[in-house]
Amino acid sequence: MGKKTAWAATIVGGSLVALVAAALVVRPWEVPEPVATPTPTPEPPPAAVLTGADAGAPAPTADGVRDAIDELVEAAAFGGAISASVVDVGTGEQLYSYEGATPTIPASTTKLLTGAAVLAAHGPAHQLATVAVAGAEPGEVVLVGGGDPTLAIDADGFFPGAARLDQLAEQVTEALGDTQVSQVTVDSSLFTGPVHGPWDDDIPGSGFVGPITALMTDGGRIDPDPAQGQRSSLRWEEPDLAAGVAFAELLGVSADQVTIGSAPPAVAGDGDSGGQSDQGESTTDPTGTPAPPDPAAPGAVLGQVMSPPLLRLVETMLVTSDNALAEGLARQVALHQGEPASFAGAAAATTAVLAELGLPMAAAEIADGSGLSRDNQLPAELLTDLLAQAADPAAGEPLAGLFAGLPVAGWSGTLAGRYRAGEPDPTGVEAELRPAGPGAGAVRAKTGSLTGVNALAGLVMTADGRLLAFALLTEEVPVAPGPARQALDEVTTALLECGCR
Repeated sequence: MGKKTAWAATIVGGSLVALVAAALVVRPWEVPEPVATPTPTPEPPPAAVLTGADAGAPAPTADGVRDAIDELVEAAAFGGAISASVVDVGTGEQLYSYEGATPTIPASTTKLLTGAAVLAAHGPAHQLATVAVAGAEPGEVVLVGGGDPTLAIDADGFFPGAARLDQLAEQVTEALGDTQVSQVTVDSSLFTGPVHGPWDDDIPGSGFVGPITALMTDGGRIDPDPAQGQRSSLRWEEPDLAAGVAFAELLGVSADQVTIGSAPPAVAGDGDSGGQSDQGESTTDPTGTPAPPDPAAPGAVLGQVMSPPLLRLVETMLVTSDNALAEGLARQVALHQGEPASFAGAAAATTAVLAELGLPMAAAEIADGSGLSRDNQLPAELLTDLLAQAADPAAGEPLAGLFAGLPVAGWSGTLAGRYRAGEPDPTGVEAELRPAGPGAGAVRAKTGSLTGVNALAGLVMTADGRLLAFALLTEEVPVAPGPARQALDEVTTALLECGCR
């Protein structure tokens, strides 16, 4: 398998074969004849999904794609407003465009841009640090947020592999030795600007997202439960303060001794905490060896925990469509570009980074990193250009990392309940109860959904083995989402089933 298809995986499963044995009635005085155990007949393996593209597959044509999907794109379920684009990944050729250059509300397909920008800016291995430093007052510990929304309190966190406050507290206790912690200060000043984006009024209290701050645990969730997915609970009104209270409890400090403030400048020579200070500098012993800084000196680093690599954070953001994580990652792009770590700064930085990649950003308007804002306006052609570039081996890493997080139709993430056979449920709630349809396991895409908005952008293989990038953005959908989602699935399934030649 070449670089172009390195993202692809073959998912193979099996089933147990039942063995049928004759029923025997055995009397105590009788010895039963031995019964031969029948040799099980092996079942054929299930069809492979997400197989690699065939570099020698016949190229689809624009006429073939048009014949396959033109009528489906004009489905009544879309409400008459759709921006659609299909690109041959192998050649970069635009095969289909239906108002594809028209800016349209993209909903959560915006997260594809956020993921691409943060991977391009920082690289897939970059990690986010949460640091504890000594405060200006004796016994004061400052918890400094580094913008990691996945930070957990303990092993029961919402996000897999997250950095943990209990482990940070252990480091602090060890560093301070006999010094008793009496106060915890929370420094979340890394992020600036409003904590809520340019969203509909019902978004902040919906459970889908909360205030965006540089310090939070579990994406700001009050009672995180991974089993319930994205909308697992309400969010803290002050997620940075709530994280500080949790940290204080781990250190044996009462909640009333937790305040919002700022960390002192870092101890000189300590590159992890940034900045320098004349206070607490290292001294030199008679042998000329620098002595370590006094852990009680203001600004001295007492502990640090690191997030999973950005590649894993982007994967989690895409597969679950996590909004708080998306906004946190967008601010990391802003910090890299020297912009304020705010909604506006992140939008400007994301636009700049993607333009540097050669993507056509002139018609795009970005208002947030999650896609919750209706002020976002993206042409479908921008999304297919991004996906095609990410799949191009000449472009190389890091954009190929986007594909690890794209949900698989009928299989994972926000597409687990999609691509089902039978009549669609108008609400979409009972979708997973229907059997898998023909596109299940063969389409990989990012979903997008707001009231009246449904979107889908990703990759699909034609019947001949040719890889296509597609984007379908609709913004005048009737309130019930089921039919529109079914119609989106039908468009991409038609691409899957055709040679499109």
